[in-house]
Amino acid sequence: MSLPPSIVLSFAGSDPSGGAGIQADIMTLAGMGCHPLTVLTAVTVQDTVGVEDIFVMDAEWVTDQARTVLQDMPVQAFKIGMLGSVEIIAAITEIVSDYPDIPLVLDPVLASGRGDTFANEEIIVAMREMLFPQATIITPNSIEARRIALNDEDDPEILDLKQSAERLLEWGCSYVLIKGAHENTPEVVNVLYGVNGVIRSDSWQRLPGSYHGSGCTLSSAIAASLAHGMSVADSVYEAQEFTWNTLNAGFRPGMGQYIPDRFFWAETENPKEGTGSAEN
Repeated sequence: MSLPPSIVLSFAGSDPSGGAGIQADIMTLAGMGCHPLTVLTAVTVQDTVGVEDIFVMDAEWVTDQARTVLQDMPVQAFKIGMLGSVEIIAAITEIVSDYPDIPLVLDPVLASGRGDTFANEEIIVAMREMLFPQATIITPNSIEARRIALNDEDDPEILDLKQSAERLLEWGCSYVLIKGAHENTPEVVNVLYGVNGVIRSDSWQRLPGSYHGSGCTLSSAIAASLAHGMSVADSVYEAQEFTWNTLNAGFRPGMGQYIPDRFFWAETENPKEGTGSAEN
């Protein structure tokens, strides 16, 4: 009998299109050699165009799903995506607090790619106060980073990403990866911040088209790399490279966004690469 693969537990909503959410997590974790455990936080009605409706799970169901598998199997990393309610945030916080030595990747999903809202201000505040202190790394895009960091007296037009990262770190997470796909730059620049400033900055060729599930793919890939025992900085690079290749091999099965191909490696021997650079 062979040794079991690294195990990652993902808390996320279900996306029936298979582009994002728990389905994206499962494919990404499997594609990176991990065994995925899943806890549903919500069920959505959506396709590659957008989200039509959301059913949020009862917090007790979230707790029962997680406690049952955690009593049976050891996990090497947690990944958290769409949350759905303050009650679910409280439930997950209580669960992960029992495993302080297990790395936790939090993708603060606030909206769909089309802009459908997943989180109100109460959820954002609860996330900051309860889950940020538990998180090893959070992975907001630039829009999410500014929104989460925003104070009432701020001008959102001048709040820069470095200042946003500093505020997010003040709420207790160890690292912040701010994704730059929404910024007006020739290349996509993703920057990893720690308490001492920029740890690494990686630039990637900007691909044409719009992708459904790229953020879920990246955060799950970071969790997979951490589960394999890699450092945070190396996990972030490994996950970016994996994600860029899924996007480069992406496909458009419907009338909306492209979907990343998380099994690109099974179809090509020489995937293209982006360019990464580290700043100490």
